[in-house]
Amino acid sequence: MNQIIIKVTQFVIAATLFLFSCVINAQKLDNTLLWKISGKGLEKPSYLYGTMHAVCETNIDDDVLKAFEETNQLYLEVDMDDPNLQMAMMSGIQMKNGTTISSFLNEDEVKLVDGFLQNNVGVSLKMVDSFKPSLLSSMYLPKLLDCPMKAVDMELMNISKEQNEEIFGLETIQDQLNVFDKIPYDVQVKELLKSVKSGLAKDREEIQKMLSIYKSENIEKMLSNSKEAENKMLADYEEDLLLKRNRNWIPVIEKAAKENPTFFGVGAAHLAGEEGVIKLLRKQGYTVEPIQ
Repeated sequence: MNQIIIKVTQFVIAATLFLFSCVINAQKLDNTLLWKISGKGLEKPSYLYGTMHAVCETNIDDDVLKAFEETNQLYLEVDMDDPNLQMAMMSGIQMKNGTTISSFLNEDEVKLVDGFLQNNVGVSLKMVDSFKPSLLSSMYLPKLLDCPMKAVDMELMNISKEQNEEIFGLETIQDQLNVFDKIPYDVQVKELLKSVKSGLAKDREEIQKMLSIYKSENIEKMLSNSKEAENKMLADYEEDLLLKRNRNWIPVIEKAAKENPTFFGVGAAHLAGEEGVIKLLRKQGYTVEPIQ
């Protein structure tokens, strides 16, 4: 069981990225992942960077490294360096009220999902039957790539550690896992079953498209692509999956930037949009400009 928890911990952030969507904003933003935050009394600038949690190439270049040199701490969506992260995961990974995945499936579907998990993840359905269904996608995510999986977040952490900088989180892992309680479990199971029946064909096609867009650093296209995805959770639950979280992060970003020059790394899907992090910071009076 502990090995399963560890595996989910490693990839759970990736599962959330592919569930985020929002309305495309009218004012086009530049194609870049790196943004400089200044103004409103900040003595030194901070930087905002769009990440992706499962990539072949990280897109980390000299501009990103220079931004790290100008900052003193790293904020990710969650503090992935927290020694209590695994314990926190164990308390939030399961569905409430003893609900199980198999309770939404007929006998043939149970066999189908069980065989799929054993072939692609190396665990039986019985071992993860109480897990929130959407999180299981994080366990087979490496199967969707045609390359060894890299995580931009982990690369940022490595750079931060080399510079002996502290790592923090904009939210807790409990906050992130609680989002999956906002989506009805039967909806999550239907999406899981769809992936199983397709043999991950559509999932693989969508992630390859996302990888191409991320490489181009087109943050607005990241949003439009997410909105067009077949996974209906994207549009139906965007308020909980994306918008509320963006709004909750702004005071945390403000406080951190005022206290210390900070490098912020968040999923690229959070950057654009009228309620994306860039425009929310601008509405607060900050200058947020592209670094290209």
